[in-house]
Amino acid sequence: MKTIGRTIIRIIPVLILVSFFSSFYVELLPGDPTIRLLGQERAQEPAARELVNRELRLDENVIVRYGKWLGDALTGDLGESVRTHGLKVSDTIRQRLPITLELTVVAQALALILAIPLGVYAAYRAGRRVDRALNAASFAAISLPQFLVGILLIFILFNQLDILPPQGWTRLTEWDWWDHSRRLIMPVVALSLTEIAVFQRLLRADMMATLQNDFVLTARAKGMSPSHVLFRHALRPSSFSLITLAGVSTGRLIGGTVIIEVLFQLPGMGLKMVDSITGNDLVVLQGLVLVVAVAYIMLNMLVEITYALLDPRIRRG
Repeated sequence: MKTIGRTIIRIIPVLILVSFFSSFYVELLPGDPTIRLLGQERAQEPAARELVNRELRLDENVIVRYGKWLGDALTGDLGESVRTHGLKVSDTIRQRLPITLELTVVAQALALILAIPLGVYAAYRAGRRVDRALNAASFAAISLPQFLVGILLIFILFNQLDILPPQGWTRLTEWDWWDHSRRLIMPVVALSLTEIAVFQRLLRADMMATLQNDFVLTARAKGMSPSHVLFRHALRPSSFSLITLAGVSTGRLIGGTVIIEVLFQLPGMGLKMVDSITGNDLVVLQGLVLVVAVAYIMLNMLVEITYALLDPRIRRG
């Protein structure tokens, strides 16, 4: 509990800084934010200018504005879209966040499910033909950016084979779960392919070092089966780097969904973020940036807590 408490205390200043810069970046935009949001012609309308000033609090001091904005944000009020007046940012996030989270979680789960056994087996067969083949495949996967993988998947699985839909989204219900799953396959594979390769190579390297330790050699000398030695004795101490990278890469995957959601036209946070940038909808963009940044920070906090749960030395330290 002390470790968790110390981690939370360290996170609080970071959250404050992230929230401050999320509210402050309007000041960094060149020119008049009202004109940038509304356009030169509509900015001349008093009612439209009043709406923008009220939503962005442009007539108030930066610190006062931040205090009010943070107070509203803590209660779940992130303002209303200037472009579509009356649509709350919190409602937009509530509609789109589950799509981005599902895409991220499924991609990360797929990466770990495939990378862990591949990494363990490659370490067990280090230098053999399978290990060399996995190394070559991982190099190829790492060199391919996510958007290129997505384009290749669309070309092969839709244009050539016509077995998966290229774009669009179907919400998961009891009636359309099959169509939902089919539309999820290509985005998930495009997101997770690089992660699979990186996780596999990292775990292989750590496992090879762990397999040389005395406690592993003792387990082997006792006649334990290779699978028991690999998964019960060697995997856990070899997983710390993997846990760190998985936490960091989950945040990176959330960022990667921006490109994937645009490519596959998935109505998640990433697609909405791009629409907000092109439409200069700063209020919506503020809320989206804040949610993504806080999610990234919380993931790193969970990584630290997981360390303490896995390794008693960290709790005692």
